[in-house]
Amino acid sequence: MRKFILFIAVLLIVSPLFNGTTVQAAASSWLNESEINKGVISVDYDVKATVKTKLLIVKGQDKYSYNLSSGKQAESFPLQLGNGEYTVSVLEQVSGDKYQVVNKDTVTLKLSDSKMVYLNSVQNVKWNDSDQAVHKAKELTKNLNSDADKVKVIYNYVISNIKYDDNLAANVSTDYLPEIDHTLSSKKDICYGYSALFAAMLRSVDIPTKLVMGTSNYVKSYHSWNEVYLNNKWVIVDTTVDAGLKDSKTAFTMIKEASKYSVSKTY
Repeated sequence: MRKFILFIAVLLIVSPLFNGTTVQAAASSWLNESEINKGVISVDYDVKATVKTKLLIVKGQDKYSYNLSSGKQAESFPLQLGNGEYTVSVLEQVSGDKYQVVNKDTVTLKLSDSKMVYLNSVQNVKWNDSDQAVHKAKELTKNLNSDADKVKVIYNYVISNIKYDDNLAANVSTDYLPEIDHTLSSKKDICYGYSALFAAMLRSVDIPTKLVMGTSNYVKSYHSWNEVYLNNKWVIVDTTVDAGLKDSKTAFTMIKEASKYSVSKTY
C-alpha cells in the first residue's frame, strides 16, 4: 500500500490560545442567525489585515475555533454540538498566544433533526450550486433514486479521479482550507481536500455527510475522512485511503470499520 504522508491543517483544533481576554461591546450585526433552523450561523466581521483573528464557538466544555481572514465575505459555521446554548466569540491577537474578545454573543439551537447540520455549506465544506463539483455531483446522480446508489457513484468518481498531493502535504500552511473546484480541476489534494470534496458533493444532493478529523489505523498522521448517513445510520467512508488502495490494486470496501478510527473533530 502506498505510504500516505497525511498532514492536515490543524487550525481547527482548539489549543489554549485564549488568555488575557477583554470583552468589548458586542455588535449584533456581525452574527447572522437567519439559518439557525438549519444548524448553521454566519459571521461577517471586518478582519484587520495585520491582526490574526479567530472565531470561537463553545457549548459546555466543547470548543471549536476557526481562523477568520480579511477580505472575505460572511462565512458560515456549523453548530454541531447538539441542541442548547452556544457562545460565539470573535477574538483578535494581542501578542503571541494571547487574544482578546472583541465580539461575543449567544445563540440557542433547537433542531428536531440533528442531521440537518450536515447538509450545509460551511467554511471547510464550502459549496454552492454554481460550483463545477456540484454540477458533477448532480450529473452523476441524475438517474439514480437511492442514497446508496448516489453515494457509491460519487465515491467511485472521487477515488478514481483525485490523487494524493504529496507536495501539498509537505508544504501545507496551518490555515489551509480546501476549495472543492480547485480539487476537482487539479485532480489532487490532501485528505482534507478529499473529505471536503466528498462531503460537498453529497450534501449538494441532499445526503447528510460529516467531515471528520482525528486519527486512523490506516495512516500515521492526523487525518480527515467522512461519515455518511446511509440506511438510518452513520457509516465511515475514507476516500483518501481508498484512492491509494485503488491505485495499488489492493482489495478494499467502501464502508470502513469504526474501530479503526478515533474522532477528534466533526464538521
